[in-house]
Formats: sequence, structure tokens, C-alpha cells
Amino acid sequence: MQVAMIQDRIVPVEELELVYLDRGIYFGDGVYEVVRSYDGKIFALQEHLQRFASSLAAIEIIGVDIGQIRQRVQKAFDAAGIANAKIYFHITRGSAPRDHICDANLEPNFFLTVTELLDNTEEKTNGIAVSTYPDWRWKRCDIKSLNLLANVLACLDAARKGCAEAILVDEACLITEGSHSAFFAIFGCRTNCSHSDTFNHQRAGFHRHQSIGAALQTAPLTANILPSITRKFAIKAAQNVGLEVLEKSLTPQQAGSADELFIAVTTKDIVPVVRFDDKIIGDGKPGKYCKMLIQEFRRFTI
Repeated sequence: MQVAMIQDRIVPVEELELVYLDRGIYFGDGVYEVVRSYDGKIFALQEHLQRFASSLAAIEIIGVDIGQIRQRVQKAFDAAGIANAKIYFHITRGSAPRDHICDANLEPNFFLTVTELLDNTEEKTNGIAVSTYPDWRWKRCDIKSLNLLANVLACLDAARKGCAEAILVDEACLITEGSHSAFFAIFGCRTNCSHSDTFNHQRAGFHRHQSIGAALQTAPLTANILPSITRKFAIKAAQNVGLEVLEKSLTPQQAGSADELFIAVTTKDIVPVVRFDDKIIGDGKPGKYCKMLIQEFRRFTI
């Protein structure tokens, strides 16, 4: 008799629930998305669904109706009744006995959760610490796959160091991105920006500050970088506040000498970084531009 064991319970293989045969468990054979809502409104759902469709196509999971996925997301969100929610969903290739090759007609599995997002005002106000870690991920990080073990190991290392995020560094000693975020540096603020400058972005009479030489730098999108939706809006916010945008990789040494740093991630949007490894960034507090970008990003969510 073929058997399986779940904890200490022995079960005949033919009686196993399909969840235990999911290829997502065996192989990480699936893709996922995370979207969030602000004050009862889901943000950038279309952009996330487009990326989800691209990820599905990249790993050759076919026949998924993205319109149906949209309906499921909205239905679950409405049922949860959570104003500021994190919506996670994934699709795997399906359930079958463990084998690298599977039936081409296997039915994909869909799973979704809606949970409440914790307030991250303290992180935005005080900033976070980050630490570097080797980028050991696979070579197609542009696909939002379920293969996240390297990311988990990086996060565990950062947590042991008292840091909120791990910043990944590749074999060329260049920063790629965070373990679960996009990473940005701002240069040119110390000599060109006065801390007495103000930025008023009230919807009536909006005035954009025009910087002199201040620039935002982030790694360009390649196969080893996720095309982050929040990254896209962070860049748009930077342009709106007058920052020059430079998509060019930077080294940890360059990041440590930046005037300001921040990460951008769906569940928290823009979060200032005030310590990078053992280096204090700026005066150890969120900088002028980070504050401006947080405010400008908020305009996109209203």
C-alpha cells in the first residue's frame, strides 16, 4: 500500500487531499501577486494583474482567465470589509503525484487571502535599518515566482542583525534590489537642497519643487530585477518632485555615501532607510526628499 505521513498520521496516498500534492509545494511551480488597498480602494490592480499575466505566460501556465482573477480579488476584498488590506494570491500549475513532468492539461490551483495591513507610520517617521546580503536568487527574478528561499534566508539574516530589510548584492558587487522591495538612493541633496525649502502638494495650487542636481538612482530593469509596480510609481513621484531619475546599478559603497535611501514595496509604499549596514545615512533621520516622495506617492492612492 502506498502511504503518506502528515505529522504523525499515516494516510493512504489515494486519500490525500489535493493540497498535499500541489506542485507549488514540491517545486515552487507557480507565481503570485500582492496588492493592497488604501481607505477601501484597491491600488494599481490593473498593473498587478498585467504583471501576473506576464509571470503566468513566462512559466507556461496557460488558460487562466485574468478577468476571472480580477473578479475573485474584488469579491474577496468586498467580503473582508478591510479598508487597508493586503491581498495575496497565487496560481500553481496544479496538483498531481510528485514528478517533474506533469499532464499538460492539469488544472491550475488558485489561492487568495485578504488580511489587515499594520500601520507603518513609525517606520516612515523614523526610518529603518537595512543590511546587505549576497544575491543567491535564480536568474529570472523578473518572474514573480513562488521560489523565494533565497529571499527568506536574506530576510532571516537581516532580522538577526536588527534590520527591517536585506539589500541584495550580486557577484559583480552591485546592488540589485531588496529581498522583498525595490531599492533607491538619492544624491546631491547636501549641497543643493536647503532644509528650509518647503513642498506644498495640496491639490489646490500644487507647486513642485525644482531641485538643482539632485538625482534618484536605482538599478535598471533586467532579468534579475522584479518589475515592481511600486518602483514604477516611486519613479513617477520622483519626477513629479523634480528629481532627475538615473536607472543605473550602484555599489554598497555608493549606497552608504548617499544623501538619502529608501525602499519601495507594495504593502508599505515608500519607507526611508536611515542605516545601511554600519553607515548612518544623512543625519540618521528620514531626509527631505523621502518625506516629499511619501507625500507625493500618497496622491496616487487617493
